[in-house]
Amino acid sequence: MAAKNYKFNTKTIHGGQQPDKAYGAVMPPIYQTSTYAQTTPGGHKGYEYSRSANPTRTALENALASIEDGEFGLAFGSGLAAIDAVIKLLEPGDEVISTNDLYGGSYRIFKKIFEKFGIVFHFVGMQGTDAIRDKMNSKTKLIWVETPTNPMMNIIDIKAVAKLIYNKNILLAVDNTFATPYLQMPLQLGADIVMHSATKYLGGHSDTVVGALVVKDKELADRLYFIQNASGAVCGPMDSFLVLRGIKTLHVRMQRHCENGRAVAEYLKDNTKVEKVYWPGFSNHPNHSVAKEQMKDFGGMISFVPKGSNYEDAIKIVERLKVFTLAESLGGVESLAGHPASMTHASIPKKEREKSGVVDALIRLSVGIEDSEDLIADLEQAIG
Repeated sequence: MAAKNYKFNTKTIHGGQQPDKAYGAVMPPIYQTSTYAQTTPGGHKGYEYSRSANPTRTALENALASIEDGEFGLAFGSGLAAIDAVIKLLEPGDEVISTNDLYGGSYRIFKKIFEKFGIVFHFVGMQGTDAIRDKMNSKTKLIWVETPTNPMMNIIDIKAVAKLIYNKNILLAVDNTFATPYLQMPLQLGADIVMHSATKYLGGHSDTVVGALVVKDKELADRLYFIQNASGAVCGPMDSFLVLRGIKTLHVRMQRHCENGRAVAEYLKDNTKVEKVYWPGFSNHPNHSVAKEQMKDFGGMISFVPKGSNYEDAIKIVERLKVFTLAESLGGVESLAGHPASMTHASIPKKEREKSGVVDALIRLSVGIEDSEDLIADLEQAIG
């Protein structure tokens, strides 16, 4: 059977991969080299310089394309480096419509870096398509979607957005970091570009920083490859190896993340000291029906607001946690807790944060793969 026809769990282990040609190594070797010997100028075995390409990175890029059901994968030094490459597809005067509830680093690079080069960004709620339609015009060149969103766990209908912009020369990019291809396949739903902070679930062990893009269209891939090489924000061979290793257990880790996420979300929902819980698996969650249709399960990311809490109360709660680690990032095997207003989303002005629900008391959880009973007991003692 051709690797392209493998089912997802098999793809995570074999997709885009083959034993090393030199010695038959099952895992791609770490080619820790900057350059490659040539027999004559331009006479080489496919690799000239490791910024342009490296065999370990190529193996990762092939794996990324396979698990996202794409044709071309690109690996970068971070998720933000991957986003940077996408925005560099644009010209001064072009306009981008982005969800108004997104990772603070994405907002920062849009507003603080690219806006001064003449690219216009609109931030709108995307739970429906009306707000997108209202901002669309002849200068719109990109729609930037996160779903589930960070940190409010809003669900955006990828297929509906793709239908809205069909045949309009507008690219649709989806940040699939929270869902991973285990839960959601944006390219199958009409997206042109899938982006990952592979630092998170794809790597899965909080030991590397890598970004990724996956596309189907060769012309678009060639443009992105040019930007990747010209700008140079690539990941190294060791980081490529670590994410490759992480991808091989993505499916089994995500199963446990989802199981534990459900248990923690249900506990928080039933806790009388918790005012709001944001998790797309609840039947009363806005766009829950969309989540059921476009996702396999609902993931391990949860946000909540303790009842009657303010900024200082939320800080005290996250400081009391013992099994959950207070830290930036998400998607590792260990459970992490964060305070978006002071951590991941501090770069977004308070007024803008609160418009999308990121209030000072909001706490975000990345539920790991420990025993769920220990996680719930930890939350119980921290919330008080």
